[in-house]
Amino acid sequence: MDIRRATSVTELATAEQLFDHPVRPEWAERFLTASGHHLFLAYADDVPVGFVSGVETVHPDKGTEMFLYELGVAEPYRRRGIGRALVRRLAELGRDRGCYGMWVGVDTGNEAALAAYRGAGGTEDGGCTVVNWDFT
Repeated sequence: MDIRRATSVTELATAEQLFDHPVRPEWAERFLTASGHHLFLAYADDVPVGFVSGVETVHPDKGTEMFLYELGVAEPYRRRGIGRALVRRLAELGRDRGCYGMWVGVDTGNEAALAAYRGAGGTEDGGCTVVNWDFT
């Protein structure tokens, strides 16, 4: 397995099957060129099999932290350590960029995600609930 930072719309389009929806070139370009936005792809035999995305967030009294936005691994490649490796790579980038920490919201029943996050050194914060707003 090889983990590489995504740098082009073509790379993201090639990995489209890993995302929830089709890759929109204009959104992909905006993501890739926005400061503090990061996406790593995991490859097996040069085929994208997983990804993790993160966004640096800054607050006036806390500094910068990494928000793990999304993690996805293709079904046939799950439970092989790919998700854990991707999370570790994003955490490494966060440390290198001076972030004081990294966080992710996760459903308490999502055992696969929790296992990946724990395996990558994450600790649970005690039953947080994520509240969403849908502006569509």
